[in-house]
Amino acid sequence: MLTNVPVNTSPGARFRQALREESPLQIMGAINAYTALMAKSVGYKALYLAGAGVANASHGLPDLGITTINDVLIDLRRISDAADLPVLVDVDTGFGGAYSIARLVRGLIKDGAGAMHMEDQVALKRCGHRPGKEIVTKDEMLDRIKAAVDARYDENFVIVARTDALAIEGLEGAIDRAAAYMEAGADMIFAEAFTELGQYRTLADTLNRPHSVLANITEFSKTPNFTTDELRDAGVSAALYPLSAARAMNAAALRVYETIRTQRTQKDVLEIMQTREELYGFLDYHAYERKIDELFASRR
Repeated sequence: MLTNVPVNTSPGARFRQALREESPLQIMGAINAYTALMAKSVGYKALYLAGAGVANASHGLPDLGITTINDVLIDLRRISDAADLPVLVDVDTGFGGAYSIARLVRGLIKDGAGAMHMEDQVALKRCGHRPGKEIVTKDEMLDRIKAAVDARYDENFVIVARTDALAIEGLEGAIDRAAAYMEAGADMIFAEAFTELGQYRTLADTLNRPHSVLANITEFSKTPNFTTDELRDAGVSAALYPLSAARAMNAAALRVYETIRTQRTQKDVLEIMQTREELYGFLDYHAYERKIDELFASRR
């Protein structure tokens, strides 16, 4: 077993600290390294790498379980190298059996993740807010969780169990699964596609453990855009915004593409663009230039 992670400063430890410091913890989706830098600059304490973000933005694919372990780890490395915030990573259904899940967990920790969430859908999964979802048996999901827990070599790395059972088994079935998943070693429950604050409250009261409930506040979905105050009152410990910025970026990009194509100029969309100097600010561009000047001053 690997033991080379300093648990007091590891991403997992910092993710747990963020949960203690902010209630609920706002976890902001970042689809690449640059958006991670921007999210950090405005004060977020944790980032999220969505499976849909990897599929859509990095590969032009739908979120239907098509991407691989390596696809996720490549995007994770880019984000964790750029921004020193703990990252919660979406690993879909675990990308295979027990050995694949173990390999995945070790890779996530090595590449800078602070947490992961794994779901109880079948391997040929669907978006959590689409119809036609299917879930595995409770025992199969328990095996997935146990494999992840056993492979975790940083004890602070956070394992989040996502359940999509509300749409198939109702609230009672979802809560029954959530309790079993926590008993198997999961640190938190990602309650997918809940529609009412009372459902979160019932889940939180049943689990009766601190920092145990995560709500997915994704736009245009079955879950309303609850405020953090509402979620806190319902016992939610973390609020996830998977692709909020990405949706805005996509809409702005399409408008720019259409405008330049039809008007033959970008003058009418300059106001929605980030300026060159704003870009340089987030990248600390001028500091890089000064370093080059210092290194090679003798040549001038």
